[in-house]
Amino acid sequence: MADKAPRTVPFPGGSKSAVNRAGEAVRAERANQADYDRINEWRAAHSVVLNTFQVTLRRRTRGSQIFVAQRHKRRKTIFDKLQREPDMALARMDDIAGCRLIFPTVLELYGFRSSFHSARFKHRLRNGIDKYDYIKNPKASGYRGIHDVYEYDVDAPPESASARCAGLYVEIQYRTLVQHAWATANEVVGQVTSSQPKFQLGDARYLRFMSLASEVLARTMEGLKGPCADLTNDRVVAEFKSLDKELGLLDRLKLLDELTEEVSQNKNMILMFLSSYEVQIFNLSSEQDAMDSLFELETRYPDRDIVLVRADSTDSVRLAFQNYFSDATEFIQFVETGVAQLSAA
Repeated sequence: MADKAPRTVPFPGGSKSAVNRAGEAVRAERANQADYDRINEWRAAHSVVLNTFQVTLRRRTRGSQIFVAQRHKRRKTIFDKLQREPDMALARMDDIAGCRLIFPTVLELYGFRSSFHSARFKHRLRNGIDKYDYIKNPKASGYRGIHDVYEYDVDAPPESASARCAGLYVEIQYRTLVQHAWATANEVVGQVTSSQPKFQLGDARYLRFMSLASEVLARTMEGLKGPCADLTNDRVVAEFKSLDKELGLLDRLKLLDELTEEVSQNKNMILMFLSSYEVQIFNLSSEQDAMDSLFELETRYPDRDIVLVRADSTDSVRLAFQNYFSDATEFIQFVETGVAQLSAA
């Protein structure tokens, strides 16, 4: 393979080393405004990468029942990850930009992914085929799905914005509707309890509950095994019911109200969480306005969860980012049906 041409425009944030130094300053809690500005410039550049991939993905999924959405990783989430993973260099963080695809079935998921891997573009797949396949190898938390990481690269004029973004990463998430319902509920549990099952933190009972729920869904909805593959159906059901009786978690999830505020047709939205049950929505007319407003809100409210999301319809936003709307309805329906099926087996 020929050597890549030398970079003629600066990497977003100045250089990868400069971005990493800013990340280290955040980790050490000594970051100044210049560090935040550098990180914001680097984050904002990912919008070019996101736009390129979402256009490609929407074109490939047009006319199908596959949902596509995109998101920028929240500043708070980035900073939390820096604290949680002390060896992580910020410029190596590969999920700042993310596209999510949601499929009706596992078969369709694998078929689309295989086809996308053969796409003719310069972007490079950074991982092995099975490295992030959590359907074949579910996480202990119960998470199932597949992630791919691409490094952005295009043929573009050297001084263009696209050329400047060469080397940035984008994460593609593949989930079925069932897997997505579980992941949504897992996020909601983190919002309405003091535990964070997504990161295996907090009360072990909530972590076990969600792991068992994943096993129920894998067996009954997709004919697969999950993270508790060694347990019999009877054991899965008995332990799940015992924990649900003890925690009352399904009842708590049922009490959550879906967000009903009108969403504009523009689909550049910022969501700011006021509490476990409330979300404030900001609708912006353009992607640039949305990015500017995101950085302003993050500076003004550093302790709040604030996220920028885009999708091509209101339904797609709600489906792809249900956890931001505290909506665990589908998870409840799936898991109750699954428990009943395993009980009758």
